[in-house]
Amino acid sequence: MSEQSLPSAPTTTTTTPAAVLWDLDGTLVNTEPYWMTAETELVAEHGLTWTYQDGLTLVGRPLLEAAGMIAAHGVPLAPEQIVERLVGRMVEHLHDAVPWQPGARELLAAVREAGIPCALVTMSYRVLAEAVVEASPAGTFQVVVCGDEVTHGKPHPEPYLRAAEQLGVDPAACVAVEDSRPGIASALASGARTVGVQVVVPVEPAPGLTRVASLEQLDVPTVRRIASGETLDLLDGAAG
Repeated sequence: MSEQSLPSAPTTTTTTPAAVLWDLDGTLVNTEPYWMTAETELVAEHGLTWTYQDGLTLVGRPLLEAAGMIAAHGVPLAPEQIVERLVGRMVEHLHDAVPWQPGARELLAAVREAGIPCALVTMSYRVLAEAVVEASPAGTFQVVVCGDEVTHGKPHPEPYLRAAEQLGVDPAACVAVEDSRPGIASALASGARTVGVQVVVPVEPAPGLTRVASLEQLDVPTVRRIASGETLDLLDGAAG
């Protein structure tokens, strides 16, 4: 990570987070193109058009909610059937290869080596999350919270609150890493110190939100600064 990309380090003592809570799609793995391809293929089967902008409206949403929006677009299938089709296509993609985001594996390894517990907090279903967990070094994630196992998906805080509860930590003592508007809203509402990674959709400024352009801009010392209450804006290399 470039020294010039970070504001000057503070003189105060930093705090190690109780845990780092990671979103999956878009944040750790570049699956959004896979999702959009699967959506486009499914919609095209029914003689309809699905644009890139249509795909952007689904980023970060619970799968059944996203499927309902595809059904409303004119696809004559129940949302549950749409989810089944999309998930099946995604499993095929992930079994071929897990498309890690730049810096993801290195950052996960550094956090693991620092002894900081990690949770995967995703709106994807467990079958997809497990494909990524299996592709990760053993012990990377202590907890996995999935979209088919929560009552309220993102932007509700339940997924992050559940992850913190399962880890036995205070969510306010955690750092959450997200890329979508619903995910960022969920993480902030849980009380976690939140990092927004700008990948597919813009990450707008918000109180208490650290913004980065890539996971390559994060390392363990920076995560500790965020856990200590600093808000950084690394999209433009300026302090927040």
